[in-house]
Amino acid sequence: MADWSPSTYLRFEDERTRPARDLLAQVPLVAPGRVVDMGCGPGNSTELLVERFPDAQVIGLDSSPNMLAEARQRVPQARFDEADANSWVPEPETDLVFANAIYQWVPKHLVSLTRVAAAQPEGGVLAVQMPDNMAEPSHQLMRQLAADGPWSERLKQAARAPLLPVRVYYDALRPTARRLDIWHTNYNHVLDGPEAIVEWVKATGLRPFIDPLEPAEREEFLARYLELIATAYPRTVDGKVLLRFPRLFIVALK
Repeated sequence: MADWSPSTYLRFEDERTRPARDLLAQVPLVAPGRVVDMGCGPGNSTELLVERFPDAQVIGLDSSPNMLAEARQRVPQARFDEADANSWVPEPETDLVFANAIYQWVPKHLVSLTRVAAAQPEGGVLAVQMPDNMAEPSHQLMRQLAADGPWSERLKQAARAPLLPVRVYYDALRPTARRLDIWHTNYNHVLDGPEAIVEWVKATGLRPFIDPLEPAEREEFLARYLELIATAYPRTVDGKVLLRFPRLFIVALK
């Protein structure tokens, strides 16, 4: 895929940052020395960590140069480095690994998460949030449209895999955690219309489907997708639409 666009991602900054706030609220640490924001994106989650733990060394990691450049401008108090979540392991004495909406992009993320948790010191916390929305109309329709068009062969591997059953995460992380909390939250984001839903997913889940297409094909795909979204998400009494967005949260205390 092409590099990520901070401006597109931040078009819905408040809605995207809310899960990070909810995850951070459940982190049982008072004064960690070293905090890592894995998949920091444009720094909106890193900013929360700096505010919550002003005396900690806060490090933001991401694989996107564009996102890191935006984050450095936004949160000059933190350090930002390039890293790959597929293989990254925290340095010793990393008290908190905070991962907001990154590990769903890692094909073998269960292996990565257990490796990260095992590397943390006693008393360390692994806090993870991942979208669990592959069964929602927004993502079902992506896959449907990808299979129904001249692009079907190129897009047959575009969809990311759904998350694993909750028990699988529990069984994998419980051996190294003295306390393990796992829960789902279903957000209902109030957006201006079906066009806003398309703009939302263009920054994230839709990218593997439209990035491989030529410009004319991309326009056709997006136009057809918008028609499907408008039917699947009818307007409310005030003209808005509700984007239901389930997310999985994990907080493991070692």
